[in-house]
Amino acid sequence: MHDQAGSPAFRHIRSRCSRHPGATEEQPVQQLPVDLDDPYARTGQVYPVFSDEMTDRIRPYGVEEALPPGAPLFARGDRHADFFVVLGGEIGIFAADQDGEGSERLLTVHRRGQFTGELDHFSARALLVSARAITAVRVLRIAESGFKRLMTAESDIAETVMRAFILRRMGFVHHGEAGITLLGPASSYDTLRLERFAIRNGYPIRLVDTASDPRGVDLMVELGLEPGDLPAVVTPDRTVMRNPPTPEFADKLGLTEKFAADEIWDVAVVGAGPAGLASATYGASEGLKTVVIEGLAPGGQAGTSSRIENYLGFPTGISGQALAGRAQVQAQKFGARIAVSRMAIRLDCSASPFRIELEDGQVVLASAVVVASGARYRRLSVPQYERYEGAGIQYAATAMEASLCKNQNVVVVGGGNSAGQAAVFLSRHAGHVHILVRKSGLAETMSDYLVERIAMSPRITLHPFSEVTGVFGETNLQEVEWIDDRTRETTRIACGSLFVMIGAEPNTEWLRTCLPLDEKGFVLTGHDAEGKALESPYATSRDGIYAVGDVRAGSVKRVAAGVGEGSIVIQAVHRYLDRNA
Repeated sequence: MHDQAGSPAFRHIRSRCSRHPGATEEQPVQQLPVDLDDPYARTGQVYPVFSDEMTDRIRPYGVEEALPPGAPLFARGDRHADFFVVLGGEIGIFAADQDGEGSERLLTVHRRGQFTGELDHFSARALLVSARAITAVRVLRIAESGFKRLMTAESDIAETVMRAFILRRMGFVHHGEAGITLLGPASSYDTLRLERFAIRNGYPIRLVDTASDPRGVDLMVELGLEPGDLPAVVTPDRTVMRNPPTPEFADKLGLTEKFAADEIWDVAVVGAGPAGLASATYGASEGLKTVVIEGLAPGGQAGTSSRIENYLGFPTGISGQALAGRAQVQAQKFGARIAVSRMAIRLDCSASPFRIELEDGQVVLASAVVVASGARYRRLSVPQYERYEGAGIQYAATAMEASLCKNQNVVVVGGGNSAGQAAVFLSRHAGHVHILVRKSGLAETMSDYLVERIAMSPRITLHPFSEVTGVFGETNLQEVEWIDDRTRETTRIACGSLFVMIGAEPNTEWLRTCLPLDEKGFVLTGHDAEGKALESPYATSRDGIYAVGDVRAGSVKRVAAGVGEGSIVIQAVHRYLDRNA
């Protein structure tokens, strides 16, 4: 399954990023014109310098050390690394260079007043880079526990560090550095599966499309890969993975977490959509030992939205992925652990602590549980539908999907806000967008600002009383057919992308032996089995288990509503834990 990659072809796909601020003249990085979209262009925020006064406030949280040239501070793949503030000398930050020779490339140099680290310092995930002393250095070494105290106690320092960490990770993603190379046809189901997983989890990835990029063929030859081996993942340690399953892929990226068999959490949140992330943020910020269990990536369905324009506080709008990314970092800042790539498959609520079984066999123990597992997308009942899922049929409209349908016809099925946001976003990239709805129009189910925007766009056509009857193509989707239910007239067009946004079904199979559900499978809350009101509208009939967001019966399917429920439920969790202390 795993091979060691060679070198020549990798020299042709090396990241050509501009020099990071601080790179030394002895180890230069190629200089390119400034890209205004490049996070590294914000030098002062990416690599800020603490004042002497700020450094003095940091001292009590760590210990001062002197290190000789070449001394390692941390290495790629480490978890729970220490945080370092430079008091004197120079520290180099290195990424593995994917030229196949096992070499490293200098990313930047930290000098007096600057600090090491990026987003993985807030989590238990594997680090993407290494750090070594270039010269003799004096540093403040701050262990993980001290770093968490520092981030809580010194708000201005925490803000500086948080912004720098976010921008550093954005820089990695922007340049596709410090991550992995994905080799395969860009439009294939499995290539999209792996690419989507990495992107949604904020992991740097560099795609080499074997269907259009000549370098892909050279790389396949060099690695001894056949078409049936694709997509292939090439890691910085030059390991090759042939079309790995998502859990194995996540393990290799260092995204997964292992739990001690006897570790008990105050609260386990199942699901990392807006409601789950809000629960995690408020729970952790109020001192609860909090873990979040998520099968795919933070954000839930909201995380796949191209643009959310009516969420309070973001007048220019924000993508679902950006909102989810910020919420994830915010929860981790307060100490919440977020574990991805393993689904919860069963909840045992027969005793306390509750037992959450994961699909890899691990068990998470928690004194209280917040169910925020959301919903999964509904599918169309059309012949050959499954054949094109991920190969033309999509459930999200982000920049990744938009890049696959440039100048093509696109069909969006659905009349809700998600469908409207997708249609408006895709109209900037696709040749033309066709919206199919079974009703007479959009006014009953979509926000007015989106209805007006769609009506005014010459690149969007609404087809009322219409439903998809056929999907066609060889390997990938190539044509879509629909019927007008009034006239019975059918239309068939060339179409490479069909976006299905017709609602969702709750992810509650793992709860059926524990909690009562309504006829549609949503979790019943607010009342016990006899109909008596419970102390919280989010409480279930099982004391200590709560449900929030889209998974809850009667919930309002909006991001703001999910965030509100997720934050409020923590009050009930506190009361329950106090009663059972």
